[in-house]
Amino acid sequence: MTDRQDRAWRGERNHLAGCAAEQRIAQDYEKRGYCVAQRRWRSRSGETDLIVRDDSGIVFVEVKKSRSHAAAAERLSRRQIARVSDAGLRYLSEIGAPMDTEIRFDVALVDATGAFEILENAFAAY
Repeated sequence: MTDRQDRAWRGERNHLAGCAAEQRIAQDYEKRGYCVAQRRWRSRSGETDLIVRDDSGIVFVEVKKSRSHAAAAERLSRRQIARVSDAGLRYLSEIGAPMDTEIRFDVALVDATGAFEILENAFAAY
């Protein structure tokens, strides 16, 4: 296998692992009564992995997968938080959400075993 093929294989593997992690998190939100409104929603501002809704509002979810929850959390940069936040605000604008719509930004940390931890309102600390 060439170096280029190895990189392509690792990239594909990581992509599929990320998709599986997002699916697992989406299922958890659905079990808790949320409806998945969007997956991997993209705008010029950035991307949001999951957008879920319930009767009380809209939740933007950033999913981070790594070998441990701590390693996954370290992969979330201030720059990425800003992009996810901007994308969320753009989404609200595009759907014409009322100004008083309740929103929050959660982070889902997924480890190598598939175990996860969801940090609700995670961006409030930044």
